[in-house]
Amino acid sequence: MLLDAVLQSANVLPQGALIVVGIIIVAIIALAIILTFVPLGLWISALAAGVRIGIFNLIGMRLRRVVPNRIVNPLIKATKAGLDVSVDKLEAHYLAGGNVDRVVNALIAAQRANIPLEFERAAAIDLAGRDVLEAVQMSVNPKVLETPKVAAVAKDGIEVIVKARVTVRANIDRLVGGAGEETILARVGEGIVTTVGSSITHKEVLENPDSISQTVLNKSLHSGTAFEILSIDIADVDVGRNIGAQLQTDQAEADKRVSQARAEERRAMAVAKEQEMKAAVQEMRAKVVEAEAEVPRAMAAALREGKIGVMDYYNMRNIMADTEMRNSISKMGGNDATPGTPKK
Repeated sequence: MLLDAVLQSANVLPQGALIVVGIIIVAIIALAIILTFVPLGLWISALAAGVRIGIFNLIGMRLRRVVPNRIVNPLIKATKAGLDVSVDKLEAHYLAGGNVDRVVNALIAAQRANIPLEFERAAAIDLAGRDVLEAVQMSVNPKVLETPKVAAVAKDGIEVIVKARVTVRANIDRLVGGAGEETILARVGEGIVTTVGSSITHKEVLENPDSISQTVLNKSLHSGTAFEILSIDIADVDVGRNIGAQLQTDQAEADKRVSQARAEERRAMAVAKEQEMKAAVQEMRAKVVEAEAEVPRAMAAALREGKIGVMDYYNMRNIMADTEMRNSISKMGGNDATPGTPKK
C-alpha cells in the first residue's frame, strides 16, 4: 500500500521535485551516518565546558577504537577542577587498560586535600591494580584494620589471646610495589606474639596492655608496605589455656610410657635369661647322667686291670646302699610332717 502511494505521488510530482526529494533523503541518511560515527554532541558539550578538543580528534578516537565518552567526560571534569591534563595522556592510559575516570577523580580528590599527586603517579598506581581513588581517600581518612585473635604464651606458660585494631594511612609514594594490608596484619600479629612471649607472667600483659601496642609500634612494621601505621590499639585481651601445665603433663605421660617400655624390655630380657638358664641346667643334667653312665664302665675296667679288689667293690656297694637308705628315710620323714607342724 505504501509503495503504491509513493508511486502514485511520484507520478503526480514533476521530475525536478523528485530529484530534490531524493537529495534530501540521501542527505538525511548521510547526516545520520556522520552523527553516528562523529560524536558531534560530545564535541559541543566539550566546547560549552571550555575544553578545546578538535572534531578530528574525536574521529581519530573512533578509528583507534577508543570510546570518546571515556576520554572527554573525565577531561571536562579535570578542566573544571583546574587540572592540566592532556588528551593524549588520557587516551594513552585508556589504551593501556587503565580506568581514566577513576584516575581523574583521584587527582581531583588529591588536589582538594592538598596531597601532591601527579598524573603519571596516579596512572602507574591504577595500572598496578590498586584503587588510586581509595588510596587518596585513605590518605585523608585513615582506615582501621582489625586483626584476628592472636594467641601467645607468656613465660609462665599461660596463654594470652589478644585482638588489636590497627589504624593505617595510605602512603601514595609506596603504593606501587608496596605490600598490602595482609602484610600489616601479619607483622602486627608477630609483634604481639613476641611481646607476650617476652613477658615474665601473663599478669603483666593483663595489667598493662598498652605495653603491647607501644612495643609493636616502635618496631616500624610499616616499612616496605603501602601504608603508614598511625596507632595500634588493643581491643581485647583474654586468658586462655595453661600451656605450660599441659606440656608438663604431656611430658610426664611420655616419660611414663618410656619407662613402661624399658621395664617391659627388661622383663623380656629376664624371661629370656631364665629360659637360657633352664636350658643350661638341662644340659648340665644330661652331662651328669652321661658321667654316671661312665661309672660302671670305669669300675669294670678297674676290676679287670686289678686296680681295685672285690672287697673294695663290695665296701663301696655297702656305702651306696647305706646312703640310699638314709635318703629314703629322710624323704619318708618329710612326707609324714603336716604343714605348719615343726619336725621333731
